[in-house]
Amino acid sequence: MKTINYLVGDATRPLTKGNKIIAHICNDIGAWGKGFVLALSKLYPEPERAYRHWYGAREQNDFALGAVQFVAVSPEIVIANMIGQHGIRKTGGIPPIRYDVVETALETVGKKALETNASVHLPRIGCGLAGGEWDKIEPLIKTHICDKGVMVFVYDLA
Repeated sequence: MKTINYLVGDATRPLTKGNKIIAHICNDIGAWGKGFVLALSKLYPEPERAYRHWYGAREQNDFALGAVQFVAVSPEIVIANMIGQHGIRKTGGIPPIRYDVVETALETVGKKALETNASVHLPRIGCGLAGGEWDKIEPLIKTHICDKGVMVFVYDLA
């Protein structure tokens, strides 16, 4: 069983060798343009294009809360677009984050990391614009990724 490694740095620029998955939360309404995705898009345009196409063709694919889209951006780096946020604003006092579907998405990421012998790199997902709480997200990462023996790195900007 692994633990979460906390680092000061930029999750878009993983600090380890080997295969890496950079995982982040997306919303279910096709919006891309605030928060972590801005930094991601500066380095890698492919995940945004893939997300927008995935959303645009949602009637013909698996785009839904809890789904994950894996987008290779280099031979060693894959971006995981995880649909874990319903909308982009609080509704009736409820933030956009949906912990149950984040859990489903993290399970998928954990399986992919095992299959590809990859480490997983993330910002504090779901705790910015999605309005989530880290003390609810962290145990999900531990259960669905760390407990599988996958190395996890969570980055906090300096």
